[in-house]
Amino acid sequence: MPRASAFFQNPFVLDVRALGLMRIALAAVLLTDLAIRSTDLEAHYANMGVLPLHALFANCWTPYQFSLHTISGLWQVQALLFLIAAGVAGALLLGYHTRLMTVLSWLLLVSVQNRNPLISQGGDDLLRMLLFWGIFLPWGRCYSLDARHKPLPASFSYFSAATVAYMVQLAMLYWCTALLKSGPEWTQEGTALYYALSLDQILMPVGRLLYPYGELLRVLTFGAYYTEMLLPFVLFIPFRVAWWRMVFITVLLLFHIGISLTLFVGLFYLINIASLLGLLPAAALAVLERRVLPPLQRLQQRAAENTAAWRARLTAWPRPFRLQVSAAWHGSGSSRQLVRSLREGLVLGLLVYICWWNADSVAPTRRLFSDQSRWLAYLVRLDQHWGMFAPTVFKDDGWYILEATTATGQHLDLNRHGAPVSYAKPASVVSLFANDRWRKYSENYLFIQNAYMRPYYCNYMLRIWQEKLPHTPIRQLAVVYMKEVSLPNYQVARPTREVLCTCAPAVPTKP
Repeated sequence: MPRASAFFQNPFVLDVRALGLMRIALAAVLLTDLAIRSTDLEAHYANMGVLPLHALFANCWTPYQFSLHTISGLWQVQALLFLIAAGVAGALLLGYHTRLMTVLSWLLLVSVQNRNPLISQGGDDLLRMLLFWGIFLPWGRCYSLDARHKPLPASFSYFSAATVAYMVQLAMLYWCTALLKSGPEWTQEGTALYYALSLDQILMPVGRLLYPYGELLRVLTFGAYYTEMLLPFVLFIPFRVAWWRMVFITVLLLFHIGISLTLFVGLFYLINIASLLGLLPAAALAVLERRVLPPLQRLQQRAAENTAAWRARLTAWPRPFRLQVSAAWHGSGSSRQLVRSLREGLVLGLLVYICWWNADSVAPTRRLFSDQSRWLAYLVRLDQHWGMFAPTVFKDDGWYILEATTATGQHLDLNRHGAPVSYAKPASVVSLFANDRWRKYSENYLFIQNAYMRPYYCNYMLRIWQEKLPHTPIRQLAVVYMKEVSLPNYQVARPTREVLCTCAPAVPTKP
């Protein structure tokens, strides 16, 4: 009997040091995301941009959503909120008041994502959910300022409903994206990656090198599909847990690095890689602690020294108040046990809710989840959809031309810094996008259900150009899409010119 119990292990036990590393990585991703988003404060978050508040509320809002970023349409207010979010994310990275900073980071992330859903992608859902589950995880117990004055835990192993939720969330991500890939190019033909690499809007240099090898792409297509479908099962094997976890981490690390080298997916691959760190077993962490983590610990030490004076001021509160706070916070052992039981029950209930939500997303009839039951997901943004390149790969490729007609009759392309209009295909279509947020926006711009957004973008680009070059007045601006449908067997379609929107200055310009 002892031998059997030693053989079988709880697959949901995690190492708190691994959770600490995941916290640091996710906080770094948050800071990177804020830095990228901040380059478009006016364009993406202000009333003078591509989605003013009245258009947001009229077209992509539910009564249950909230967003602090909707309190004002001024970019200056958005800049202040971004600075607050960056400060909170920095505190989360250092592990200062970790649980509070996790809650605030999650709240501000939900807020900014709700402000402009037209630039969101699948990685945003994962980042949001990892932060949400992080609220219930002890990821500030190691590698944090909070842990400096606490003794090392008797054991680094940790098990709770939150560890189950985190691991099931990762598994659902890959299972659902595989189940949603129901098109024959994924399940029968093996042409999905061929079509994905045919999309010049997201094609990266390594993808361009792989594109001519059709048979290799076929093998990689089936490899990606079955990796997503089968690999998550290894997370729940109750023996040799550490070995299976390293298999899971290694395969997906290579998988996402491969995606980043071949396709332009923004922060998607970094978020997925960060999500794997919480699974690291003790043996891998021992190696990291010897070779990688000492610089991080020195950085945290310097941060602690820089905040020593501020912490001293906090501890200067009147002693009676500190005692009251301590007593109210810690309480008796029975009250702590009650709080823990309530927390575990809450997490398990939310996990069941999310599993049901994901089951509904892959159900053909979509009748598993009633509309009346969706309010909770929209309120705290538990909603999620993992349809990456699903059910089939998008075939309508192409590139944008912002065709401006000046007062003197010239035709300039504002998308190429005012060069004369040319309908020839650019050498690198992906380079036309400032970042992945703009690429995602341009993708949504094509859909007929999003036609309401087209005039806002057209008028925004017209205004920006006139502000930059007031001596080149524009009579009319046309948002042109050069549509190039992806064809099978390396056939090349002839691009067709589609005018998606036209706009003109409020006061006509004179030649």
